[in-house]
Amino acid sequence: MLLVIGDPALSSWSLRPYLILAHSGLAFDTHLVRLDQHDTRANNLKFSPTGKVPVLVDPELGSVWDSLAIAEALAERCPALWPSNAVDRARARAITCEMHAGFAALRREHPMLLDQRVVHAERSEACLADIQRINRLVEDARASAQGGPWLFGAWSIADAFYAPVATRFRTHGVIGSGLLGPATEAWCAAILADPALLAWTSGAAGNAAAGSAVFG
Repeated sequence: MLLVIGDPALSSWSLRPYLILAHSGLAFDTHLVRLDQHDTRANNLKFSPTGKVPVLVDPELGSVWDSLAIAEALAERCPALWPSNAVDRARARAITCEMHAGFAALRREHPMLLDQRVVHAERSEACLADIQRINRLVEDARASAQGGPWLFGAWSIADAFYAPVATRFRTHGVIGSGLLGPATEAWCAAILADPALLAWTSGAAGNAAAGSAVFG
């Protein structure tokens, strides 16, 4: 399988399926398409009809675009990517869809910038509400989690979808600011220490050349 991604320091949507693949144990390679270049769309269209990344190119399925669609396609092969308990599985899907469709203020004011640290004098009420909502859903998930440091105990697709939030919280000084509860702070620490995320971060720091297989 080939995962086509955007710049690792910037592309939160590319990070999500990368983490899922890394935790799945499935063999894959990556192909980097630089964002915000004159030929970005043309290069993306070689793999995806939307002209956007990420896209998974699979020998059996063809091209699968959109991070949530990629996640579900991979979960069909590796059901353990969702929680085994039906209640937790439903909750994990719900919060994953919430991330996929929401938190516009947080995305706008706190973009993913892995190689930077940003000091904020103030945040909008909408951004603070997004942070509070994420804190609440992480603490709710962790309250009943067993057997591991992740949202539902064992690592799941939900962790992949919220992982870029942990990087945003680090970049923009939310971690350690008092805006997050202890459970959310601990979950962020686990995400940021995840070997798969560290590999992605290393790729971002390496500023890999366009088109190279930087992680596989």
